[in-house]
Amino acid sequence: MLRGLYTAASGMIAEQRRHDTVTNNIANLNTPGYKGTNSVNRAFPEMLLSAMGGENAPQGPIGKINTGVFAEENLIALMQGDMMETDRSQDMAIVSDILVNGTTFDASGKAVDANGNVTYQPQAFFTVGTADGQMRYTRNGSFRTTPDGTLVNSDGLPVLGTDGQPIVVQGSWDNVTVTADGRLLDKTTGLPLNGNPQLLLTKVNNPNDLVREGNGLFRYEGQPGGIGRVQAGDRVEIRQGYLERSNVDASQSMVDMMAALRAYEANQKVVQFYDKSLDKAVNEVGRV
Repeated sequence: MLRGLYTAASGMIAEQRRHDTVTNNIANLNTPGYKGTNSVNRAFPEMLLSAMGGENAPQGPIGKINTGVFAEENLIALMQGDMMETDRSQDMAIVSDILVNGTTFDASGKAVDANGNVTYQPQAFFTVGTADGQMRYTRNGSFRTTPDGTLVNSDGLPVLGTDGQPIVVQGSWDNVTVTADGRLLDKTTGLPLNGNPQLLLTKVNNPNDLVREGNGLFRYEGQPGGIGRVQAGDRVEIRQGYLERSNVDASQSMVDMMAALRAYEANQKVVQFYDKSLDKAVNEVGRV
C-alpha cells in the first residue's frame, strides 16, 4: 500500500515542477530574447515482483512494477523568436539559421539521421562580460549606454567586441549604424568608427551545453571546442532597431499548465484514497 502512496507523491512533485516551468515561461512572454524551457520527466527504474509464501504457496516472478516518476531536467527551447521593430538604435536582434553539412533541422532545432544519431542546430548569441572577467551569452539585445559611452545590457554588463573589450562609442548612438555582421559604422560617412569596433557574436554548437543563469544570460559548460566566433557564411545577421520576441507559445503554455494541474489533482486524489485506507486499517481493522 505504501508503495502506491510514494508513487502518487512522486507524481505530484513532478507535476508541480512542470507547472512551475510553464508559469515561468508565461511570466516571460514579453521578455526580449527569452527562450522557453520544457520540463522532462523520467520514470524510476522498474522493479520485478516475485511471489513469496509458505511451502504450498506459488512462487516465482509475478511481473514488473513502476516505482514513480521524477522531474529530471528542464530543456531550453532555442527556436528563433519573432522580430519586433522598435526603431531604437541601441536595440539589436539576432537572426540565426546555422546549417551543419546540409542537415535539415525541425522546428525544435534538432535533426535525427537514419541511424538515430541526434544533431542539434548551433545557435548564435551576443557576448557580455562579467565583473570577474567571465563571458556570458544572451539573445536579449535591449542595450543601453553608460555616461562614458559603454554599451551595456539591462543588468549593466558590458557588451563585448571581437577584441574581447567592451564596445565604447563616443557621441550619440543615433549616428551609429550596425551592419549585419556587427560592425559599427558612422551613419553619415559610412566609415567604421574609431578603433573599427565590431560586436562579438558567439556560436554554440550544442545549445544543450548552456546553463541558464537568469536575466536572459547563459553560461557555457561544454567542451572548449564546442564554442567559437560566428564566421562568414554561418547565416547569422544582426538587425538594428529590432528586438527578438520571446519564443514561448502562449496558447500551448496555457494547455500545458492546465494539463499539469489536472495530473497533480489526480495524484492528489490517489494520496487521499491511501490516507483513508490507512486510517481505516489502523482505527477500525486494528481494533478487531
